[in-house]
Amino acid sequence: MDQLKKTFASKLLKIKAIKLQPNNPFTWASGWKSPFYCDNRKTLSFPDLRTWVKQELVHAVISEFPEADAVAGVATGAIAQGALVADALNMPFVYIRSKAKDHGMQNLIEGELPEGAKVVVIEDLISTGGSSLKAVEALRNAGFEVVGMVASYTYGFPVAKQAFEDANVRLVTLTDYEHVVEEALETGYIAQEDTALLNEWRKDPAHWNN
Repeated sequence: MDQLKKTFASKLLKIKAIKLQPNNPFTWASGWKSPFYCDNRKTLSFPDLRTWVKQELVHAVISEFPEADAVAGVATGAIAQGALVADALNMPFVYIRSKAKDHGMQNLIEGELPEGAKVVVIEDLISTGGSSLKAVEALRNAGFEVVGMVASYTYGFPVAKQAFEDANVRLVTLTDYEHVVEEALETGYIAQEDTALLNEWRKDPAHWNN
């Protein structure tokens, strides 16, 4: 698994899906300021890499959650990846909106699953875990069993780890913050002095740069 995480980190760096802006931080949806940004949705634009990510997500589902019989993607970042995984596994697929539509059927879950389906959730990225776990809650409220979640990347924040534990959701990821930073340092993508700043930010991202 460590080799997989290292390999995927290298592939993300190669397509410049990792951005480092210590002097011009990004602002996340949570309001947190961050010198670091991972946009692994860029993998969808590269056919060979898109196929590789799909295959690794599929392998993770088969090996870690063999009881799953349906797939859900979290909008919007994981809709495409989730659909690719469901297609490869020949399973039903739905995606979960961040909030219900304000027109039509006012759906929160788009699509249809068999009653009592055992669902594996596909996510592109885990930061605080809030939006990912809202999707889990929506599925559970609709009567489905969530067997776990597979994500492409996680920042590994303590707040997210705690949230997943509290929600009783097992999370498996293809790569993570540690492997990306390690690979970035090895390849010269970032300098040694950048790691100190990144590690400082990661200790308390909610209050960094305030």
